[in-house]
Amino acid sequence: MKFIIGIGGVTNGGKTTLTNRLLKTLPNCCVVHQDDFFKKPDQIEVGEDGFRQWDVISALDMEAMVNTVRGWQENPAKFARSHGVGLSPGAEEPGSVHILIVEGFLIYNYQPLIDVYDKCFYISLPYEECKLRRSTRTYTVPDPPGLFDGHVWPMYLKHRKEMESYCDRIEYLDGMSSKDDVYTRAFDSIHNSLLNSV
Repeated sequence: MKFIIGIGGVTNGGKTTLTNRLLKTLPNCCVVHQDDFFKKPDQIEVGEDGFRQWDVISALDMEAMVNTVRGWQENPAKFARSHGVGLSPGAEEPGSVHILIVEGFLIYNYQPLIDVYDKCFYISLPYEECKLRRSTRTYTVPDPPGLFDGHVWPMYLKHRKEMESYCDRIEYLDGMSSKDDVYTRAFDSIHNSLLNSV
C-alpha cells in the first residue's frame, strides 16, 4: 500500500521538525522537501514590492518536484534505496506499507500535486510568533530588512486563502502547541487512516 502525507504550513511553523519525527517512526518512509526545488537566486524575479520573490510558486521547479513524487509512486522501494532509506523486513512483499511525506510551504497551491495526498496537514502560527521565529533563523540567502512584513507574511496570507479554495481536506495543526502535541496529533491521525485503509 502506498500512502502520501502532505505537511504544509507557514514559514518556521515546525514542518521540518514534524517531518523528521514522523520519518523516524513510520515504516518505509521517504520524504520530498519542497525547499530542494527552489530555482537559483538569479532566476528569482524582483517584485513590485522590491523584494526577490522567494515566497511564490514560480520560485520553485514544481514540475521537477511532481516528477520526483511520481518516481516514488512508480516504485517506492527503489526510491527508498536510491535515497538511502532503510526498508523494514518484508518491504518488498505485496501489500507492505510505503509512506511518502511531501513537505513544504506551498504544497497545496499546485494543482497537479493536490490529488496525490492521502492525508493533508497544515501548521499555522499567529503573526507575532511567526515573525519572531523567522528573525532568529539563519538562511543561506539572508532576509533583507523589511522582507517579512513586505513580502513573506502578505504572500503567506494570499497563498493560505488560495490553498483553502483548492484543498478542502486539510487538518490544521497549531504551531503554538508543543512539538510533542503536534507530533502526537499527526501520528494518531495517520495511524487511524492507515488502519482504515487496510
